[in-house]
Amino acid sequence: MTISTRKRALAALVATGVALSLAGCGAAPEETEGEGAGAGPVDSDFLPCLISDAGGWNDKSFNQSAKEGMDAAAEELGIEPLEFESANDNDYKPNLDTAVSEGCTFIVSVGFKLSAATVESALANPEVSYAIIDDWADNDFDGETDAPNIKPLVFDTAQAAYLGGYASAAWSAQSGVNKVGTFGGMQIPSVAVFMDGFQFGVEKYNEDKSGAVEVVGWDAATQKGSFTGGFDANDTAKVTAQGVLDQGVDVILPVGGPVYQSAAAAIRDSGKDTLLIGVDSDLAVADSSVADLTLVSIMKAIDVAVQDATIAAAEGEFDAAPYVGTLENEGVKLSGFGAFEAELPEGLADELAALQEQIIAGDITVESENSP
Repeated sequence: MTISTRKRALAALVATGVALSLAGCGAAPEETEGEGAGAGPVDSDFLPCLISDAGGWNDKSFNQSAKEGMDAAAEELGIEPLEFESANDNDYKPNLDTAVSEGCTFIVSVGFKLSAATVESALANPEVSYAIIDDWADNDFDGETDAPNIKPLVFDTAQAAYLGGYASAAWSAQSGVNKVGTFGGMQIPSVAVFMDGFQFGVEKYNEDKSGAVEVVGWDAATQKGSFTGGFDANDTAKVTAQGVLDQGVDVILPVGGPVYQSAAAAIRDSGKDTLLIGVDSDLAVADSSVADLTLVSIMKAIDVAVQDATIAAAEGEFDAAPYVGTLENEGVKLSGFGAFEAELPEGLADELAALQEQIIAGDITVESENSP
């Protein structure tokens, strides 16, 4: 069983329109041996656990998506997971230690910030299986995961962001503004990969349409751009967003969990018609308060990856080989356009579908130095 081959109803939540501290602990499984609906026999000692980063379960982004995946796996398996919500960066090691002491046999860490603590825990507990989202757990940078019992769950988001950049450029060209922007939380590969793909998609639009759409806030060639320094929706994030908006963009891509909230606040304060591009989850669905501002979302199927990895571990099929989400295996996708579907430039949906097919076929290679 592999992550890329499992098809579940949960995956429909991320279907493309292109054809396109401890928060709460459940009890350990009570049954001595069980079998969930659709799952194979589950080891009686199997206990999956999930640890968030400081963004928390309600970030409308990758933490929430990971939790949805773990909860779906637990329901399918008929067991109760333990889920640890980190209030700040200092909670990562204590939460991992508690997870091990509580008997967790499969631990999923959400995000690169947990990398060092996850490696330390995995090396000290070789009998426990681990997975980590958006990180290779390669802290010595030798090209290999630092512990043999950690499975990286990473995503080549540049592929989907390429489609998002193309769509944004088409929208901005139609409006006559011809300028789109982006900014990130922390400058790390899992953030910059969105920004790279976004810029490359805009460049593709300009090439195909003899366009002149400009990207502000990021330069893939120099790897320099606008960043908030964190993932909090705070004044710094709002000022950063405003700095991009002040350059006249009518589409903005905020990359970094809750920072989209600051971008939305800046847009509303400006009174402009600028639209958001969501990341990780379908933002218009995850947060209905910004549905009227969200043109489209660049998505990672973190929920499906966590669900599949958890079920594989439950069935004794844990495999530490990295999972890389792509357009081909539906690990990354572009969402639908929601309220803006009827306002899209003529032919854009077909153009995006064709681009997606070319990327999958290898006729277009989205080359980001931040891709996994």
